[in-house]
Amino acid sequence: MKLWLATIIVTTTLTLGQQVQGSELKMDNDLAYNLVESLTVEVGPRLAGSEADARAVAWAEQKFKQLGYDKVWSEPFTMQYWERGNASLRVEAPFNQALVLTALGGSVGTPFDGITSQVAMFDNLQQLQQADPVDVKDKIVFINQTLHKDIRGSFYSQVVGARAQGAVEAAKLGAKAIIIRSVGTSNNRFAHTGIMRYADDVARIPAAAISVPDAIQLSKMLAIHPETRLSLHMKNNLPGEVTSHNVIAEITGSKRPDEIVLIGAHIDSWDEGTGALDDGAGVGLVMATAALLKQQKPERTIRVVLFGNEEGGLIGARAYAARHAAELQNHVFASESDFGAGRIWRFDTGFGEQALAFAADIQQDLKHLGIAAGTNTASGGPDVSVLKALGVPVASLQQDGTDYFDFHHTPNDTLDKIDPAALQQNLQAWMLMTGKIANSSVDLRK
Repeated sequence: MKLWLATIIVTTTLTLGQQVQGSELKMDNDLAYNLVESLTVEVGPRLAGSEADARAVAWAEQKFKQLGYDKVWSEPFTMQYWERGNASLRVEAPFNQALVLTALGGSVGTPFDGITSQVAMFDNLQQLQQADPVDVKDKIVFINQTLHKDIRGSFYSQVVGARAQGAVEAAKLGAKAIIIRSVGTSNNRFAHTGIMRYADDVARIPAAAISVPDAIQLSKMLAIHPETRLSLHMKNNLPGEVTSHNVIAEITGSKRPDEIVLIGAHIDSWDEGTGALDDGAGVGLVMATAALLKQQKPERTIRVVLFGNEEGGLIGARAYAARHAAELQNHVFASESDFGAGRIWRFDTGFGEQALAFAADIQQDLKHLGIAAGTNTASGGPDVSVLKALGVPVASLQQDGTDYFDFHHTPNDTLDKIDPAALQQNLQAWMLMTGKIANSSVDLRK
């Protein structure tokens, strides 16, 4: 074990129970959990651009200051605001009953009287794209694609296209609306929301997701009666352009303050749960990591960035990259926590070839936490992937995401889903990785 690592462990033990001056926060191994508890209880859901989003920004600024960060500031960016309204979906004939649904983020609403039509069901987006317009025109498209579980959430990218692009593809064929089977892995009767996209040259049709049990129910109805009719009502608001913020704080480097080690998460969440897993856990982890490392006087500056409006399409991350373009060469490293609160099981990097020996050294320090060596193909996380594309070295502490999509983007994303012991393991790993890099002089680009 390296000397600096031993020092962190000893000092962290000594500080258990100590108070941050002027605050209620304890600088101990429960700090990450206490922060996510505070965020989800005191702020709750944080839809980007909303009043709650503004309260989350104020919350973050206050907590950073209480934690003793050397610099704290926020950076504004503009975005299009979308607001959810009431929604309902019923089977009108022949099996009259309600189905559980949620509007997809960014969707327009239906006309006042709603939309009632027959259903055209497809197994996936590709099948819809190949459909005959005669089979789709004036119908409600239903994409019934299953998301399977695995530790990395690898199947998500294969399914999420139906959510993101389905409305455009259905509208091209003359559909009146689209519903999708939720991009989720739970059989609980919760629908999963998420962002969808329109194209400027294609008609905008309403888009919603139904819960997995309701998708199964509807598919069975269609098997019995192919002319099943649905009635959809949705009232969503598109107020226009608003301002949101990235929140940034730093622990100034003691020897190389111009070299920035960036760790991040996103502060916004969808509006139905309290955003505990997505991404309150990440917020708590990165805020706690740098705060606990401050006492070690890290040689490089540790910058924590809480990105705004990740859910709307990495809007805050793109704004950060544009604003800091001139100093990205000084960003020696970046990583993000945005995959829930499961135990970390693998360490992936995106380093230059000469830095891979240093990566192996980090992994050895992580090994006692049950973390294995991974690949050198890490994205760094959704927001951080924007920085990777601009040449910043990255790493990913891969969390166990086996059950993550049971809760993702649902009302069930709440604090009770976080295991405090697993979050402590995450915090230890984040401190080890971040501290090791912040106290090195290794050029991770080479």
